[in-house]
Amino acid sequence: MRDIQLPLNQTQKVRLQRALQQLESLYGNVHSGNSVTVADTIPVNYDDGVLRGHGTMDRDGQVVATLCGVVERVNKLVYVRTLRARYKPEVGDIIVGRVVEVAPKRWKLEINCNQDAQLMLSSMNLPDGIQRRRTAVDELNMRSIFVENDVVCAEVRNCPNEGGVQLQARSQKYGKLEKGQLLTVPPYLVKRQKQHFHHLEQDGVDLILGCNGFIWVGEHVEARDSMIVDQVNNAPGETSLETRQKICQIANAIRVLSTLGFNLNLEVILETVNLSTKLNLPINEMLGSEFHVLVAEREAERRSSKNTKRKG
Repeated sequence: MRDIQLPLNQTQKVRLQRALQQLESLYGNVHSGNSVTVADTIPVNYDDGVLRGHGTMDRDGQVVATLCGVVERVNKLVYVRTLRARYKPEVGDIIVGRVVEVAPKRWKLEINCNQDAQLMLSSMNLPDGIQRRRTAVDELNMRSIFVENDVVCAEVRNCPNEGGVQLQARSQKYGKLEKGQLLTVPPYLVKRQKQHFHHLEQDGVDLILGCNGFIWVGEHVEARDSMIVDQVNNAPGETSLETRQKICQIANAIRVLSTLGFNLNLEVILETVNLSTKLNLPINEMLGSEFHVLVAEREAERRSSKNTKRKG
């Protein structure tokens, strides 16, 4: 576990340390030998035709790590995944980004990567929803769709070595995001899953876990096939106080989990929200030291119980 900077009193420090040590022991039992530092030897079987990947080198017939991180194995490929590096896109990733420039026939987006991504005008649905060739008029109207600082959800289409990451937004679930909060967490806390879009029906909230570490929590939107133009024309009403409070509660739960270094998925986020509700904790007090300690203790208890059931 990484160092956690919180204003803790002595009792809270002891409780947090105990919970984190319990989590480390549980994690170590399952993932022992996966974490490496620079110059550590990675055990491999050369008879299987192992391929050395990123973060590894050959030294005296042994595979040695050149980075600090976690050893990953994909078929015969062995590589080291750094934990605190910037986001490395893969085709098919769901990402949330912010528009930084409206360029000819494309928008440039900041996606927490080493370089900006590009969303081509030809790689997204037009406001009229008709599939056709893009014209000069469409290019002139680009600012009616996205402008600088707009938050956009898209999918990674291509990752060329040169020219930047290419995005696409040809589905109704992609497009401009409004009436919510954009959170930034370390990308390694968001694992690639089958589902990154979550509609919390009981709260009227949409949760999008971007693989790039950008997370969106906002008011639920039924469809985005109109690419927001219809929403602008219809002058949508103000978000209700109850929905705004729920958005803030979920966002603060994510902030707490990120500070503690816990992986972010729907289950653990909702459990953290439910814990604050059960304690009748005001939303602003969720960011206090005591709630961080309580969340760590609950997570240690949950993982310990799950580990016991697995053994049983």
